[in-house]
Amino acid sequence: MVVAAVPSRNLAASEKEKKMSAQEPQHSKYGYSRTLDVSYSEAVGRAREALKAEGFGVLCEIDIKEKLKEKLGVDFRNYVILGACNPALAYQTLQEEINIGLLLPCNVIVYEQDGRSVVSAVDAARMLSVVGNPRLESPASQVNEKLRRVIDNL
Repeated sequence: MVVAAVPSRNLAASEKEKKMSAQEPQHSKYGYSRTLDVSYSEAVGRAREALKAEGFGVLCEIDIKEKLKEKLGVDFRNYVILGACNPALAYQTLQEEINIGLLLPCNVIVYEQDGRSVVSAVDAARMLSVVGNPRLESPASQVNEKLRRVIDNL
């Protein structure tokens, strides 16, 4: 049996790092996130308001906790997917690429983690890059700017 050595960490330092990162935006390969020290319901409300301020409407809402309970009988953390759409930018992309609807709307997720709430928005430029149409780069960049402001302003 092979056992990997795990470096020991100062628990106090780890807790300090965790608290420091609570409000800092984070990037992933396909999204932009922020962890908030607020309740799940407050985070969902803040996300909706921030989306509205940037010209997005929420076209659909999927309550993952509810659906997993209903379909599989399993318990899951509070987790919602908000299908957000900026009508002007959606129209612009549809004019350039009619099948882009396969990648719409832009998803924003809110979920509970370790007593906090995480809000994440998709990286539209990365998502739309699969299409290979350079005319989508500008609207995708505009969507990303708006979604980053949504996350930053929570």
